[in-house]
Amino acid sequence: MSAYAGKHVIVVGAGCTGLGLARFFLDRGADVTLSESRRREDIGGVEELAARGVRFDCGGHDAALMAAADLVAISPGIALDVPAVAGAMAAGVPVLGEIEIAARELAAPMIAITGTNGKSTTTCLVGEILQRWNRRAFVGGNLGTPLIEATRDSDWDWIVAEISSFQMEAIETFRPRYGLLLNLTEDHLDRYPDMASYVAAKLRLFENMTAADVAILNADDALVMRCAEALPCRKICFSSSRVLQQGMGFDGQDIVWRFDGGEQRFAVSQLRLKGLHNVENAMAALIAPLLEGCPADLAWQAVCGFSGLDHRMVRVRELDGVTWYDDSKGTNVGSVVKSLAGLEAPVTLIAGGKDKGGDYAPLAQLMRDKVAHLILIGQAADRMQQAFSGLTGILRAATLEEAVQMAFDLTAPGGTVLLSPGCSSFDMFRSYAERGAVFCRAVQALQSRG
Repeated sequence: MSAYAGKHVIVVGAGCTGLGLARFFLDRGADVTLSESRRREDIGGVEELAARGVRFDCGGHDAALMAAADLVAISPGIALDVPAVAGAMAAGVPVLGEIEIAARELAAPMIAITGTNGKSTTTCLVGEILQRWNRRAFVGGNLGTPLIEATRDSDWDWIVAEISSFQMEAIETFRPRYGLLLNLTEDHLDRYPDMASYVAAKLRLFENMTAADVAILNADDALVMRCAEALPCRKICFSSSRVLQQGMGFDGQDIVWRFDGGEQRFAVSQLRLKGLHNVENAMAALIAPLLEGCPADLAWQAVCGFSGLDHRMVRVRELDGVTWYDDSKGTNVGSVVKSLAGLEAPVTLIAGGKDKGGDYAPLAQLMRDKVAHLILIGQAADRMQQAFSGLTGILRAATLEEAVQMAFDLTAPGGTVLLSPGCSSFDMFRSYAERGAVFCRAVQALQSRG
């Protein structure tokens, strides 16, 4: 019998993860209440749950209800300082996040990937390698398919999970076999009071790891290496700036893997993914499979066959000598830096959205050197205009479609138009994917001037 049978469980948040959690607890005989700040009529996909007896706490969160629960299970979008959640914790009710709940049910070893940028690409690359190696791998987490969905099958060889800082706020025993920390730059300062709090959340990935586990770390990120000093697990590094005596390095042409006296070389020219940041992602992704015995040539074939994620530096079209790129997944400043760094001037940049509280200063030099026109949208437009005033020409657009038309009118042949918002999408869109789709439709609708 499940440990949850007969327990009153409140699932907080009715997005994809919350609905998955509700199904998980129902399948194990729990009495489930779904708590959501939206009204019941505004929540999609709950009819099946209602038919199975789920109760609803909608239009807010009932603090008394949570304080009387046996367990509160929170979705990543729900912060621990939500008053009803904080009240449940104060009352001694266990409050656990989705990845903690899922990990307790999963027997397969886990490769967990975190960092500010590159998580999704690296997660997909690890999955591609394992699947090419004929290993049955669940690939998901923050990437798209919630980790809780992996519990529907007990026959995985590996779990490969993108893990966000939000997801790690409510863990207890969560322990991957491999933990990857790709980089650390400012992000989510609309949720965290300062950078130190954000970093602390990221580092929780390693808190239950032991000397039997492996941390895979970016040797070029000083903050990552400083934070890694006290980690109790083994450490293997990657570097895109040099070849390492032990680890994964780059000499400008080849990725070089050196481990226990052996050496393997991989020609970067064979990658379909472009840009130094993708060299870093490929290096990070290769390490765990190689350590587990995956043949190097097979792993490299899988990496080279991967063409990239939707809405991450995707070339949409070329029209009248101008190339258009969809980088809607560029939701923080560090991501925009990497995207601009890979393009030649002049660039027309479309940016803005829901401000995340970070510092825009790291973009200043690129604005001077590469951005001919900056078109701003969304709630962050005022703050971004103030940050970049005097560095480039700045315009404002009321909608993304208007921004596309303005970019078309402004950009001369030989130029590039880049949507890389540096902000989340939730002021104007339901997701970065919806924002990217709107951008692509608007770009495809443009007519050549002949």
